[in-house]
Amino acid sequence: MLNRFERVLVATNRWVLILLLLVMSCIVFANVVLRYTTGDSIVWAEEVARHMMIWVTFLGAGLVLRFGGHVAIDNFHHAVGEQGARVVRAIVALGLGAFFLVMMYFSILYVWATRFQTTAATDIPIAWIYAAMPVGFLLLFVHLLFIVRGYIGHGNYITSDEMDAESAASL
Repeated sequence: MLNRFERVLVATNRWVLILLLLVMSCIVFANVVLRYTTGDSIVWAEEVARHMMIWVTFLGAGLVLRFGGHVAIDNFHHAVGEQGARVVRAIVALGLGAFFLVMMYFSILYVWATRFQTTAATDIPIAWIYAAMPVGFLLLFVHLLFIVRGYIGHGNYITSDEMDAESAASL
């Protein structure tokens, strides 16, 4: 059951990212073409593309974490031996988990504080854009829970035929 949930979560996360990137690319491309062919641009294109980029960033961070694509300094846990490395990785995992939960809490407060503000061009509530933060930190925490056992025990991340740390970092 948990494996199925993980597979569905990862697949859904990937497809949402793919769709957001596709739509964002089409909007930006259409805006550039219109700007250079007609001299006019789509009024809302830059704003919507920026907001989509915010969502892509926060939704993609969890997938990057799964595959070890975030910046890390791993010299220390390589230098302290196997048992020491487990302790260091456990401290890192606990720190990350605590950070994700604290940031999720404060970003929820931030979303709540901006619920009456709207964007300039599209009049979308700012809270909808900033909602990417708590959603992203929740996803980071969930993805951390899925990889934490292998990470603490062996320093491993999730491996996939489609994705590795280098590919994940380039997202």
